[in-house]
Amino acid sequence: MRAPALYSAAGSLLLTTLTAAPAHGAPAVPGAAELRGTAVAAARARVEGLDFGACPKVEDLPGSVQCGTVSVPLDYARPDGKQIRLTVSRMRATHRDPGNSKRRVPRQGALVFNPGGPGASGMFFPLIGVVPEWKRLAAAYDLVGYAPRGVGRSAPLSCKDPKKFFTAPSQAPTHPSESYKQERIARAKAYARGCAERTGDSLRHYTSLNNARDLDVLRAALGEQRLTFMGASYGTYLGALYATLFPSHVRRMVFDSAVNPDPEQIWYRNNLDQSAAFEGRWADFREWVARHDDVYGLGGTAQEVQRSYDRAAARLAKKPAGGKVGPGQLQGAFLSAGYYDDYWPHRAHALSAYLKGDPKPLIEQAGPHPEAAAEAENANAVYTAVECNDAPWPTRWEVWDRDNTRLARVAPFETWDNVWMNLPCAYWPAPRQQVVDVRAGFGELPPVLVLAAERDAATPYQGALELQRRLAGAVLVTERDAGTHGIAGGPNACVNGYVEAYLLEGRLPVRRGSCAPHAEPKPTVAR
Repeated sequence: MRAPALYSAAGSLLLTTLTAAPAHGAPAVPGAAELRGTAVAAARARVEGLDFGACPKVEDLPGSVQCGTVSVPLDYARPDGKQIRLTVSRMRATHRDPGNSKRRVPRQGALVFNPGGPGASGMFFPLIGVVPEWKRLAAAYDLVGYAPRGVGRSAPLSCKDPKKFFTAPSQAPTHPSESYKQERIARAKAYARGCAERTGDSLRHYTSLNNARDLDVLRAALGEQRLTFMGASYGTYLGALYATLFPSHVRRMVFDSAVNPDPEQIWYRNNLDQSAAFEGRWADFREWVARHDDVYGLGGTAQEVQRSYDRAAARLAKKPAGGKVGPGQLQGAFLSAGYYDDYWPHRAHALSAYLKGDPKPLIEQAGPHPEAAAEAENANAVYTAVECNDAPWPTRWEVWDRDNTRLARVAPFETWDNVWMNLPCAYWPAPRQQVVDVRAGFGELPPVLVLAAERDAATPYQGALELQRRLAGAVLVTERDAGTHGIAGGPNACVNGYVEAYLLEGRLPVRRGSCAPHAEPKPTVAR
């Protein structure tokens, strides 16, 4: 259904141009031509609306979810130039109060979600409305997900033949040799070249700033005068850029597991901080396993659990499990346990079973899945393009080697794996963006809600404190002594209460809120 055209195209353009300007006293942001281009694109999108219908089979979504597309300029400095189409999904507000079936809940508009990455798709987000913790929000809001530019069917990016994307089995040395480093440098250079060769001149337009501009066009296409948004992880940085570029277009915003938006942190230093933080979370996992030594038999102390892990890695280096799970795949599987503690029982069971002679659980959890290669390659390409385009990176290998050799002495678990993930940025062929100074003064932005788990490794807690400092009036809610990445709508009722009070009623604590940690996962019995 097309959104109603409340203004003529010319009148809408004028209105959008005026309201898109930063509030009085806000810091100047780069890209005046792009700001005008966003106003043109948003005015066009408001008139055209967004026609929702049945989702294509390729999206693998049920009939309760509708899909559509919105057109955005590839280059906002040339809004009438090449256009790309972003895929969008929606589940309409149910209007049903889960606590009172006789009460009809009034609709509050669209709640748009970005799951992070960069490179992750939000197309499945509307399905979360059936989860009990989300039903109150689903009653009041249309739940809207989308695939950002480059992701899925939204002008997809590719840097490498997906059939060659998974390299398994692979090694994962915590203190790599010089020959191994040279091999990885060569691979990083080849990957950067592949991005340029496969994408051409368009590569430079896959940036966080353009993602924020796309979000404003999507807002207009949905018929929303102001945006209600929830971003997780990288989605918080996207939301912070949006709040800086378009403060008068913000209704309510939830920043879940906040990236540190300090321009000096984007992105090289944020990755160093992440590697350091994962060492602490890896210790949390090992201590939990040690407390359940009677179940897993991996050791009664964190040090003993580490020795069990190292023994498995050494054995896999000599003989990969199932011919495809080596130390690299082992490290990748256990890295995910640093993000989500509900993975802890499964990973501990797989490690225990492997050391006792049964490799099947480890192969299932850590082995590559060829059927997912195209999606994984696409997500990696978008992640790389956006982060490399967004900001300056060190271009001398000596800098990377120095910083990460030092860091690996105290944080060996993720440090070098993180280097190899991001090293193409050292050899990136596209021009770099000027980093925006994310900031809003009092009265320039409606109050926003920042959520953070105190021991989150993927987005260390300092990032939430920095984001709150930069967005005047922002409120921070902390889940203490917890480290799950992404806490909205999860198992913590206290956190969910803050989110619902804000999104449903606009209520926030004065400046800070605090929640006890959610319950630790229960161990599963290894057989």
